[in-house]
Amino acid sequence: MSKPNTTPGWRVTHLLPIAASLLLQAGVVSATEGNNSALDNDEGPSTLNSMDEGYAWVGDLGDRDALPGKPLYTQHCAGCHEAQVYKAPHTTWLELMSPQVLYRSITEGIMQSQAAHLADGEKQHIVEYITQRRLGDPNAVAEVTRCEEPHSAFSELDEGLLTGWGRDTNRYVSKDIAGFGANQLGDLELKWSFGFPGATRARSQPTIAMGAVFVGSQDGTVYAFDLETGCVRWTFAARAEVRTGITLGKRGPDGVPTAYFGDIIANLYAVDASTGEFVWSMSADDHHSATLTGTPAVAGGNLFVPVSSLEVITAANPDYVCCTFRGHILAVDGDSGSIIWDSYAIPTPPKAVGATRLGTEVLAPSGAPVWTSPTIDVDRNLLIFGTGENYSSPADTNSDSIIAVALDTGERLWSRQTFPGDAWNVACMMADNPNCPEEDGPDFDQASSPLLVEVGNGKTLVVAGQKDGRVFALDSETGQTKLWEVKLGRGSIQGGVHFGMAAAGTTVFVPMNDMNDTRNGEWLDPDQARPGVSAVNAVTGKVLWQYVQENVCGEGRPFCDPGVSAALTAIDGAVIAGHLDGLVRAYDSATGDILWSYDTKTPSMGTNGVSARGGGMSGSGPAIGAGHMVLNSGYGLYNHEPGNALLVFAPRSKEGDSVAAVHDAGVAQ
Repeated sequence: MSKPNTTPGWRVTHLLPIAASLLLQAGVVSATEGNNSALDNDEGPSTLNSMDEGYAWVGDLGDRDALPGKPLYTQHCAGCHEAQVYKAPHTTWLELMSPQVLYRSITEGIMQSQAAHLADGEKQHIVEYITQRRLGDPNAVAEVTRCEEPHSAFSELDEGLLTGWGRDTNRYVSKDIAGFGANQLGDLELKWSFGFPGATRARSQPTIAMGAVFVGSQDGTVYAFDLETGCVRWTFAARAEVRTGITLGKRGPDGVPTAYFGDIIANLYAVDASTGEFVWSMSADDHHSATLTGTPAVAGGNLFVPVSSLEVITAANPDYVCCTFRGHILAVDGDSGSIIWDSYAIPTPPKAVGATRLGTEVLAPSGAPVWTSPTIDVDRNLLIFGTGENYSSPADTNSDSIIAVALDTGERLWSRQTFPGDAWNVACMMADNPNCPEEDGPDFDQASSPLLVEVGNGKTLVVAGQKDGRVFALDSETGQTKLWEVKLGRGSIQGGVHFGMAAAGTTVFVPMNDMNDTRNGEWLDPDQARPGVSAVNAVTGKVLWQYVQENVCGEGRPFCDPGVSAALTAIDGAVIAGHLDGLVRAYDSATGDILWSYDTKTPSMGTNGVSARGGGMSGSGPAIGAGHMVLNSGYGLYNHEPGNALLVFAPRSKEGDSVAAVHDAGVAQ
């Protein structure tokens, strides 16, 4: 870790597009296949034939092997970026960057010295080869609507108004903080939107605070928008895509409002929340495939950072020595960026345990990535997090587990494996790939943040959801007593429960994905699928209601599915879910009836003059506060529909005037 600073058919370059599967999703549907339909039994279960099958978009440069950047990349870049070199992000990550960001990194950023001997045209060829997209003008700056007074001014940071990941994984927003109730959901309408330029995905969790919306984006730009008008107060350029949420906290003795976030190549940042000025950055892990996917949590002036990886993808190369990464939680001083403690999901480093039939060395135990935001109980000095599968055989007792550590030291207090014997990597999606662990999955991670639910008499339960469709409750003191368990869906490698449950009081709301073809050679019974949302009593485990969403995708939308992969958000009287079919739906929390819905695929003109159009929603969920609801729409990776939309909703005014009129005033181009 760094200190803060003020084979032909199998070659790794064919692995690049699979990096799109950052969020535990390894299933792929080709553009010619139907949506969420049962597999043809005569054909049998489908498997992955090419790593290039995963995008909802394709590059515009033709045959990649014929591009002039290929020999340049092989000569000047592959030696580090495909050779498991620490601190050198694997090419799977470079491929996910925008051409402009990658070009900037080799001309004026961290790779400037390594690329200094290359001509500008050669740099362009390398960038276009890696990203499969045209660079265009590398110095072009996307136009935005800049704020003028009074919309450029921030209010004070009130930490008591902060909700959701980074603060409270229960993702519940009271009416006082939300600024509206369930009875006003029918009055919600689009107030303003923003189209992320050149983007095919919008998946950073927005944060509402200080009269602003803070959010990351695909090209690494972090924005602070005026909540009322959508004008831009400031922007900050990170080194790569920012897909975590933006966590706010106070820094130093003066309590300076600070925004904390991570990028997809495992850099952690602190910037001044009022100005966007850089404060510090550090590398959360020097592993070549490390990434930050989960939102950092803040408590007591410190950050608690979940670290995951995409080594699960690079392992698809049968020549790749699998695997060396271990998931962990990093505690970081919010003032300085210095490391306080580091708690690994797998306590001991992997070592050689054998070889594949091709002679490639196998290292274990490995994996157990931490994909989502940790759960914190300051009063109990407790931090709880979930882990994913092992990457190599043999599977150990730390994968697919819930782990509790002391908040102040990181010392492990207890752990509970919730699905044993799970070792899997993307090699398992390919026919007869020797790097597939002998367990061959089933890749049933703890992908959703555990919830702490108060159930009365001073008793607190840990409620967790699994990708196999189960939800269960454990005692929070030891984690060894299971109070109840209920199975709400069929499950698959994409869930089941994927990203985020929510809880209001003693009611737990559960999203269910249950896709039918995950393209890993497994036949999944569509009659057992339950895509949608459920409510469960946290005290008893009784299912209060279950809404199974009908498939309304229609023809010609191969990346559309009815399920819920994204995190839920609960308010008084309702729970709100972004679906993979592009619709956001609000459910009555008592009955499961749909109170309101909106098709995020409906194009709207963004405040920046870029058309904003959503798609499938996965990862982040709605942010609610100060009378507004904010969400990102569009995932654009694997079998999820692309989109570039940040959408901001508010109840229409009592006078009946459209709230959309507000961004016509107080802003300047």
